[in-house]
Amino acid sequence: MPQAPPPDSPRDPGRRRVLQGLASVSGLVLAHGSLLATFSFSRAAQGRTVHAFAVVADLERCTGCRTCETACAAYNHPATIDGRTLRGLGNPRLSNMRVYGFIPEVDVPVTCALCSDAPCIEACPVPEDEHGRRALYRRPRLHTILNDTERCIGCRSCAAACAVDRGGVIEPDPATGRPTHICTLCDGEPRCALACPYDALSIMRGPVDSELHGKPPVEIAQRMMERWYSLSAPEVSP
Repeated sequence: MPQAPPPDSPRDPGRRRVLQGLASVSGLVLAHGSLLATFSFSRAAQGRTVHAFAVVADLERCTGCRTCETACAAYNHPATIDGRTLRGLGNPRLSNMRVYGFIPEVDVPVTCALCSDAPCIEACPVPEDEHGRRALYRRPRLHTILNDTERCIGCRSCAAACAVDRGGVIEPDPATGRPTHICTLCDGEPRCALACPYDALSIMRGPVDSELHGKPPVEIAQRMMERWYSLSAPEVSP
């Protein structure tokens, strides 16, 4: 199985340029079947329909421009200048959204699935407090996952649990071991979806029932290669 490249890998722009042109055409309508729920706070498994507040990706529209990465990083990593809180620089490496590119051309935007069974929370060895919370816990309103930095011991157990069949979205901070890249949903208004220039990302509340939901990017890419190019083994872009 091929490995996904770093998000900043160069890619052949051929299909991307075509899609950019198509997406700019007024009234472009894509088939309902192209809307793929690749991530949300719940995970569809074994044909089970899950109700979720989700960011969904239309892979037929995604051009790999990575605007979503910049928007995410700018919002979630603000800068303070002269006592004023401003948007950050938007360094893609700080983003909770990652876009992976494959050859032949497929761009797969991926973020934390905020899984309904939350294996990252289950793996946390920190004892529950009086509120029933471990170092990792679920935020009530949006069901996002937060990390209590005062209680986190930096054991990396959450990242290891995420790596087992969930794509390994959670990454431990190299210095502290604390989890990073967990989706915050930007307090209910995901900046990745709002900033996407081709409407490839959208926000949905309701049932999520997709065979690609919560899958690793390389598996999603392989499915799309089979569909678009009749290929069973996609190559990773250099």
